[in-house]
Amino acid sequence: MVTFFLQYLRYQKRRSAHTLIAYETDLNQFSSWLLENSFGLPEAAGKQEIRQWIMDLGEQDLASVSINRKLSTLRAFYDFLRREGKIEAHPMTSIRSLKKPARLPVWVRETGMENLFGIVEFSIDFAGTRDRLVMELLYGTGMRLSELTGLKRESISFTDARILVFGKRSKERWIPIHGNLITLLQEYIKQLDSLPNQISVASLIVTDKGKPAYPVFIERIVKKYLSIVTTEKKKSPHVLRHTFASHLLNAGAEIGAIRDLLGHSSLAATQVYAHNSVNRLKEAYGQAHPRAKSTKSSNQV
Repeated sequence: MVTFFLQYLRYQKRRSAHTLIAYETDLNQFSSWLLENSFGLPEAAGKQEIRQWIMDLGEQDLASVSINRKLSTLRAFYDFLRREGKIEAHPMTSIRSLKKPARLPVWVRETGMENLFGIVEFSIDFAGTRDRLVMELLYGTGMRLSELTGLKRESISFTDARILVFGKRSKERWIPIHGNLITLLQEYIKQLDSLPNQISVASLIVTDKGKPAYPVFIERIVKKYLSIVTTEKKKSPHVLRHTFASHLLNAGAEIGAIRDLLGHSSLAATQVYAHNSVNRLKEAYGQAHPRAKSTKSSNQV
């Protein structure tokens, strides 16, 4: 039946050659595994055999993405058999795809950000001041790209040292801003007001021509300056958001507070940053826990 299924994909579904190779490879692997374990033909396999195959694939350290692709192949195969009346019960009905491992966020080390604002030279003209402000705002507040481009002059409260952003689903939140950022904002607005032939716009961040800044424009600025201080392949505004959260967590900030600053609706979305502070937690444990300290002292005797 595997051959008939592949012919169905080739001539009726018009699948690409690449897709056909993938399906054939997966089904041949499954067929060989069934034969090696005396389970018979694929069309006769049940839920128990399929689950056992999944476990064997996992023990071979095959990635979840690859296993899920093979499960997708089996679903399509048994869908075909069911439509053709070759099987009565679908063996894949209660078998779910494996959860994909959470991708760890890319972030820039503290030294990289220190170099960015301490060593890298920004031009003293409007463009240079604007570029520095973009980097300072993204790193200093953790706001999203869409939140940055949505900023207005009235978003800033210099008196209360905070800035108002509108997040997902137009949910607003106030984010504190530090003294250096306040000074930079004041300087930027001063230069903005002095631009010749400036077109009056509501947006806080504008292009060299005084037009509202757009996402690609901001992304180019971020990539330009991050390329100077980090070798990470990904250099985007969201990397600065990750960097903001990671540095706060490493410095001892409560994860609940970081969640509120980022505008996450649940703590689960924020906990991905916890991996960055594992070494610091181990160090704190070794320095503070009585038994850990006593072990360290005995080792030094």
